[in-house]
Amino acid sequence: QVHVVESGGGLVQAGGSLRLSCAASGSIFSINTMGWYRQAPGEQRELVAVITSDGSTNYADSVKGRFTISRDNAKNTVYLQMNSLKPEETAVYYCRYIRGGLGFTIGPAYWGQGTEVTVSS
Repeated sequence: QVHVVESGGGLVQAGGSLRLSCAASGSIFSINTMGWYRQAPGEQRELVAVITSDGSTNYADSVKGRFTISRDNAKNTVYLQMNSLKPEETAVYYCRYIRGGLGFTIGPAYWGQGTEVTVSS
């Protein structure tokens, strides 16, 4: 079992920045992928950015150049630095942990409860 907890959401003006954090605890597998997804009201959950335990990353096209995902393996923690935020990026941001890498996964995904990000215009 893995427990995932996000933090760092809040209210920011358009063009501003926020940094999200996500910590995983429990039965952590050395090869894993952690990342961020978001879900706006009435929309489906979508990928924002993910990072593997060896540092490989994948970003949604819409955030490339503005968002940066990073991780501290010793703390089983990932971070999402979000710059130049847009009002349309208002959503609940969820962190996900799963065993495996970008091309393969093992077992179930574990999700946090989400953290709200509101970008005002």
